[in-house]
Amino acid sequence: MLIVDQVRRNNDARLQAVAVVMLLGLGMLLVGLWYVQVVTAKRYQTNLENQTFRTVRIPAVRGKILDRNGLVLADNRPAYSLNLYLEELRPLFEREYVRRRPRRSLRRGEREQLSREVRAAVVSNNVTRASAFLDEGVAFDEREFRRHYFNWPYRPYVVRENLSSGEIARFLEQAPAIPGMDLEIQPLRFYPVGPVVAAVTGYLSRDDLARGDEEMGFSYSLPSYDGAVGLEYAYNEQLRGRPGVKSITVNSLCYREAERIWTTAEPGMNLVLTLDLPLQQAAWEALRSVGAGVRGAVVVLDASNGDVLALVSAPSYDPNEFVAPISHERWAVLNDSLMRPMFNRATQGAYHPGSTFKIVTALACLEYGVLTPGTLGQTLSSPGFFQLGRRRIDDLAPPGDYDFRRAFIRSSNTYFIHYGLKVGRARFLEFGKRFFLGERAGLPTRQEVSGYYPQPSEVVGLWHEGNLANVCIGQEITVTPLQMAVLTAAVANGGRVYYPRFVARLESAEPELDDTGTRHFPPRLRGELGIDARHLEIVREAMLADTVEREATAFEAFHEADRRTPRLKGFAVGGKTGTAEIKGNGLVDKVVWFAAMGPYPDPRYVVVVMVESGASGGGTCAPVARRVFQAIQGRMGSSPSLDGQYAQRQ
Repeated sequence: MLIVDQVRRNNDARLQAVAVVMLLGLGMLLVGLWYVQVVTAKRYQTNLENQTFRTVRIPAVRGKILDRNGLVLADNRPAYSLNLYLEELRPLFEREYVRRRPRRSLRRGEREQLSREVRAAVVSNNVTRASAFLDEGVAFDEREFRRHYFNWPYRPYVVRENLSSGEIARFLEQAPAIPGMDLEIQPLRFYPVGPVVAAVTGYLSRDDLARGDEEMGFSYSLPSYDGAVGLEYAYNEQLRGRPGVKSITVNSLCYREAERIWTTAEPGMNLVLTLDLPLQQAAWEALRSVGAGVRGAVVVLDASNGDVLALVSAPSYDPNEFVAPISHERWAVLNDSLMRPMFNRATQGAYHPGSTFKIVTALACLEYGVLTPGTLGQTLSSPGFFQLGRRRIDDLAPPGDYDFRRAFIRSSNTYFIHYGLKVGRARFLEFGKRFFLGERAGLPTRQEVSGYYPQPSEVVGLWHEGNLANVCIGQEITVTPLQMAVLTAAVANGGRVYYPRFVARLESAEPELDDTGTRHFPPRLRGELGIDARHLEIVREAMLADTVEREATAFEAFHEADRRTPRLKGFAVGGKTGTAEIKGNGLVDKVVWFAAMGPYPDPRYVVVVMVESGASGGGTCAPVARRVFQAIQGRMGSSPSLDGQYAQRQ
């Protein structure tokens, strides 16, 4: 009122005009506020009731897994799912509940039972209506729905995953008739070569049990996937990235009115392996050439640094299968007790190495002076078996006279037991520990065993000459194919034992734009054998003889039918065959091996092949190794290594 009195006393026309304008303006604002809050309140209230707000957790795009040349081993593809948002069906639940509720009062248990029946009926009706425009009908599983409702109310109920383009188009046309239903696009893991690399990449498991801080603050959370085994598991945190958050406004007709990204999902990092995909595929095909039901493994190493160039286990599985739920029938096949396709034979399988272990026996005899370069030509007469007290150890090599070279290429048990026993139990076991036998390499893949190779102190009073005789020919102990490859690589490179290296680096999803977070994993030296270089050379020459001399166990695998023409021209390979017997339940089975290196005179690549229930190391495994070496020779071209593009990107 003081302001009005001042205006009245002052006859200034301009001031009075300003006052009138201000009063009119305030009056208009008051009228507008009254109109919005009183006249149109009901319309806004109805509009609000017809809108649903969703806060959705967006899984990040998982990082790729690449081979050493940038070829894709694991990628992502867009997948559309038809989801039912249960929170938006509450009005339908309430109406149906009121319609079905009897007039009498219900006990608590009866109310809960009726609520469950109402929810199932409403959802079943919507699923049935959705089936009308899907190529394959959707069967409603009430038990599965109840499990979902009580365990994961923050997640949409998935009606159908991986919709086809035709189904997507029909849904977009007919969706308004189905309340609470919507399409969601999500990146889905995809393995272009599936079973070929499953032993390395592993597979993902769907994470439907995620709870706690990761789920806080979301109305809904789309399913995410975590690594179960293999490198997918070992580097899960780096590959999975960070999820984002988006807010969606949906009207009563299921149309999205607005969508806003609150937090952008950060893609995971790419994992670049030392694996060479063409060589991996060649090793896969070479092992499968043994037969359709082959059970075995192939490992290819770069002896100069421990890089795993190929690692195959057969039979295998398709990691793409684990992106969607697996049927009970398929799960039974994957867990077959004999074939065990999910069992990584290259790193989880512990087998008797058989005569391939004579590489270690020969080195031990040379290092401890039981054999010397001057006595290698002396012969030992073998009757075709070795008599140890009352025990007779049969020899696959025929009776006759054997010097070191002939004993090695004919794989004479008698010769290597005779000289191996002279080394002594303690010294022999200590020598084997130089190769880190009986110890894990520390693979973070959930798929590694240590094998069995005891410390001398562990077998005092337990092991006698018979046990050591078995070790000399690779029977009492066990190794994995990967351990045998590391052992062979140490002999090839002059005595350096490397940790097997699978991963070269982690890099940004767009390394060309951002390489600040790149993390390299250089080769790691685990130890030195400390073996005389002359002794290593003697064994390498004996291994070469095993493929080039006519009576050698691996000769036929590396020569044409005329026994004169080598199958690998200009690429000399040496190796050692092995056969180990497994006895149990009155049955005798075999595990056969071939451990090889090449090209001579400076072997860089190591190939180890192991096959369960094979015929022989020379007849079953050596041809597989030859095919792998042929692939290596083809990959090398004019270069002495497989580094290629990988070396330039380091």
